[in-house]
Amino acid sequence: MIGTNKFLCYLALGILPTLGFSQDKTTPAANWYNLDFQKDGYMGISTEKAQELLKGKKASPVIVAVLDGGVDVQHEDLKDVLWTNPKEIPGNGKDDDGNGYIDDVHGWNFIGGKDGKNVDQDNLEVTRQIRIYEPKYISVLPSTPLSEKERREFVAYQKMITDYTSKMDEASFGKVNYGGLKTEIDSIIKKIGKEPKDINKADLEAFQTTGDRQKMAIRIAKKELDNGSFDKFYTDIQDAVKYFTDQADFHLNKEFDPRGIVGDNYEDVTEKYYGNNDVKGPDAEHGTHVAGIIAAKRNNDLGVNGVADNVQIMAVRLVPNGDERDKDVANGIRYAVDNGAKVINMSFGKGYAHNKKAVDDAIKYAESKDVLLVHAAGNDSQDNDIEKNFPTKYFTDSLDAVIGEARNWITVGATGLKSDSELLAEFSNYGYRSVDVFAPGVKINSTIPESKYKENQGTSMAAPVVSGLAAMIRAYYPSLSAEQVKDVIMKSVTKVDQKVKVKKDGGTKRVYLDEISVSGGIVNAYKAIEEANKIVSQKK
Repeated sequence: MIGTNKFLCYLALGILPTLGFSQDKTTPAANWYNLDFQKDGYMGISTEKAQELLKGKKASPVIVAVLDGGVDVQHEDLKDVLWTNPKEIPGNGKDDDGNGYIDDVHGWNFIGGKDGKNVDQDNLEVTRQIRIYEPKYISVLPSTPLSEKERREFVAYQKMITDYTSKMDEASFGKVNYGGLKTEIDSIIKKIGKEPKDINKADLEAFQTTGDRQKMAIRIAKKELDNGSFDKFYTDIQDAVKYFTDQADFHLNKEFDPRGIVGDNYEDVTEKYYGNNDVKGPDAEHGTHVAGIIAAKRNNDLGVNGVADNVQIMAVRLVPNGDERDKDVANGIRYAVDNGAKVINMSFGKGYAHNKKAVDDAIKYAESKDVLLVHAAGNDSQDNDIEKNFPTKYFTDSLDAVIGEARNWITVGATGLKSDSELLAEFSNYGYRSVDVFAPGVKINSTIPESKYKENQGTSMAAPVVSGLAAMIRAYYPSLSAEQVKDVIMKSVTKVDQKVKVKKDGGTKRVYLDEISVSGGIVNAYKAIEEANKIVSQKK
C-alpha cells in the first residue's frame, strides 16, 4: 500500500487523530534532501556536491522503472525525462515491438482493463486473505483435528482476524469522528464567509461558537494553526475523511473485489499479457511524486531538481488505493527488466503475501539481468526483523524458512532534516538485518499531477532518493554491476554519532542507526561518487 497512515495517534479526548507528523515544524529549503550537512545544515545526501565531481564526465542514460500508482507523463518537470519505447508507434492500437503490450509508449498499467477502465480502490491483502480462508476456518475450534498444513493456515487466519478487526475498528472510529469534525469545520467556514486559504487565527478567535462540538472544532483548528495554515489543516481533515472512508468502504470490505475490471485469470501467475497503456490512471499523485524525486529535470528553472540527471523514467502502474497484488508486482518487475530498466523503485509494501514465490522468482530474474531493486521499508514504526513488510529481499520456502537473499536489493528507511534525536522519521520502519540504509523522507517537495508540486513524506519518498543515487552511479559508471552499485551505496553512507528515538516494545528507545540498519547510516551521493571512482580506478 502506498499511503502513509498519518491519522492514528489519538488525542486524549478521542475526537480525532493528530494531523500529520509532528516531528519537525521547520520549513526546509525545497530541495533540502539534495543539500549537504556541512555546507547547508540539512541532513541531505550532498547531491549538488556530487554533481560538481561529475562535471565533464560522460554519462549514458539509465532507465529507472517507477512501479507505483501511476505517473503523470505530461508533467512539465517530467515530460523531458521519460522513457519512450523506441519501437512502439503511439496510438495505432498495435503491438509494434512484439513485446506483448499494445502501445506501451512510456510503460504499462497492470491494473487496467482492455476497455480502458482502471482499478482505483482495492482491498488490503489481509482482507483478500480472509476472503480465501474464512469459508474453511470460520467454524474451526482450537480442538478441531487439522493437518499440519491446515494448522499453520488456521493459526495464520486467527492472526489475520485480529489484525483485520483492529483495522476495521480504527476505520469506523476515524470515519465517524473525522466526518463529524469536517461537518463542524464546514459550518464554521461557511459562517466566517472566507475561503479556507484566507482564514487565519484571528478569524477563529472572533468566531462565536454555538455548541460543545463547535467549541472543540475551533480549539483543534487553532492548535493546528500553530503548525501551519488553516488551508493545510482543512486539507488534512479532507484527507483523513477520505482515508478512513476508503478503509471502511473498500480496503476492509470483504464484499468488494474490483479485479473483474482487469479481466485476467488472477490465480494464473504465469499470465503476463493483461492491462492497458494508461500509465497515469485515476490517482497518480504518489507515483508522480516518486518520479520527480528521482529525475525531475535538473536546472530547468521549473519546480524541483531530481537527484539524478541522465535518467529515463519508465512508468509501471500496479499499485491501487489499497494493497498491490503479488501477480502484478511480479509482472511489473519482469516488464521493467525486459524493457531495459537498470534500477526499479518500489515505494509500496504490505503485511501479507498471497504468492510470494512469484515475486521471489521475479526478483531472481531481475538479479540475473543485473537490475537493482530499491524498496521502501514501510511507515508503521515497526521492526521489520520481527514484523513482515512484503516484498522482501529474503527468499523463503513453503514453510516460510529463509533459503536465500537477493544481492540486487536495497531496503530504505526514512530520516529527517536535523542531526538530533529526531533524525529517524517517527513513522519509519527499521531493522538491524532487514533495512539496509536510510535516506531523507520527511517534508520532501516534488512533482504531483497537472504540473503541480507538493510536500509529502514517508519511506516512499526515501526510496526514490536512493533510486536516484543508484541511477546517477549507473549512468556515470556503467561498468559497475547492480551488486557493486549497492555495495558503493552501502559503504559510502554518512555515519551519525547520535542516538535517535525509535518506537520499540511499546515505548520509545534511543539507539544508534547501526543498531537498526545494516549500513548504519544515511546515503551520501558525494561519498558514493568518490567510492565509485575508486573502484573503477582500481579496475584499470
